[in-house]
Amino acid sequence: MRIDIITVLPEMIESPLNCSILKRAQQKGLAEIVVHNLRDYSLDRHRHVDDYPFGGEAGMVMQIEPIDRCISALKEQRSYDEVIFVTPDGEKFDQPMANALSLSKNLIILCGHYKGIDYRIREHLITREITIGDYVLTGGELPAVIITDAIVRLIPGAIGDEQSALSDSFQDNLLAPPVYTRPAEYKGWRVPDILLSGHQAKIDEWKHEMALKRTRELRPDLLNE
Repeated sequence: MRIDIITVLPEMIESPLNCSILKRAQQKGLAEIVVHNLRDYSLDRHRHVDDYPFGGEAGMVMQIEPIDRCISALKEQRSYDEVIFVTPDGEKFDQPMANALSLSKNLIILCGHYKGIDYRIREHLITREITIGDYVLTGGELPAVIITDAIVRLIPGAIGDEQSALSDSFQDNLLAPPVYTRPAEYKGWRVPDILLSGHQAKIDEWKHEMALKRTRELRPDLLNE
């Protein structure tokens, strides 16, 4: 998988993209994550990529020309499954969406900034609009990292124990059950006896019951009961 991220602040995202699972996935050749500085596609001698909006709105708007040049240059080299724009008014990102996008071969993620982007970009160049929540951030850089992390960790081989990803919260519309490790007792706080029993069938049953319990208490909207 290749993910191309277009941004005006590459320094904001390069570090997290080269840590932990994302770093290992790239080292293994499972994923290629390339960050593009949008200013490199500006024809302005000052490398401007924004301008004042028509209609007298406050703030600045990202221009269509440099974004079109960047996306067009990428598309000349390969085909893309999606050209994603991260925006507060997009489709809510969730685990099923991450699962589906993890099957893609090539993705472009455009990070918005300033007041937004020229709407013609959304009308003619973007194939999917995604939000990570109902709030506004300084730009799309952090959401782009979150989306990339959620996708790449699902690629087979990215995580040492592939079953670990399958047991994450939301994979089956349930929150994950509680997890514990050594010591079995600390300050009088004991790990549930069932987890120490060695009876795997009963342990699995307990985990499912706890996942249901936590979901009913914390996220009942996930259940279709």
